[in-house]
Amino acid sequence: MLRIEGLSLVFHPNTPLQKQVFKDFNLSIPHGQFVTLIGSNGAGKSSLLNAIAGEVHPQAGRLYVGERDISALATHQRAPWIARVFQDPMAGTCEHLSIEENLALAIKRGQKRHLNRALKYEYRQIFCERLASLGLGLENRLQDLMGQLSGGQRQAVSLLMATLQPLDILLLDEHTAALDPKTAAFVLNLTAQIVKQQNLTVLMVTHSMRQALAVGDRTLMLHEGKLVFDVSGEQRKALEVKDLLALFSHNVGEELSDDALLLG
Repeated sequence: MLRIEGLSLVFHPNTPLQKQVFKDFNLSIPHGQFVTLIGSNGAGKSSLLNAIAGEVHPQAGRLYVGERDISALATHQRAPWIARVFQDPMAGTCEHLSIEENLALAIKRGQKRHLNRALKYEYRQIFCERLASLGLGLENRLQDLMGQLSGGQRQAVSLLMATLQPLDILLLDEHTAALDPKTAAFVLNLTAQIVKQQNLTVLMVTHSMRQALAVGDRTLMLHEGKLVFDVSGEQRKALEVKDLLALFSHNVGEELSDDALLLG
């Protein structure tokens, strides 16, 4: 479970560049729920993920994973409970290390690391099994450098890396946006499979309104740091993209420009 209470975040406070991103923002995501988050540029989507991950520290508010208050923890201290997959397939992995070496680092997420052998036989067995489940033949390429993989292959491995160890919250930061449509669909299907298998709590940012309705259990829209709608259950199942646009216009009182979000 993720709970955010009274979050306030200001960038460049007390300067001419001051920008209020969130003010007394609240959000609760129960265990096992898959939430998709949409919003126009500057709505606060990435800032929200950064606050949850510990990349930025709000001026006020509390963040909880379950009953654990993580508000004062640094990013690496939150690693046992929170993992993130980024938009850029090159982020979150090391292109100069092999697939196996990247996975060996990932399986130690949130643990103390010592000067001992990282690549163990039992780990290699786990890596092969998990890679084989992708159907990409990567279990036979353990020694290949990550930099040799295509964007889709690398993003698939990034998902495996994020979920190798048990975790509470998976953050997906537009993780299909840099991929071609066919590869994006593959990665999105893979995401849904992993989330279901591991019963993960997920917050997925996307610019595609259609994608926001295609996966998950609940859809939120941010606008200027505020939740303008929150739909789930039967109401969400009945929605189409045009309905999301209508909800935005009704709740905000303005039209959403065609280039603010991907409608397809």
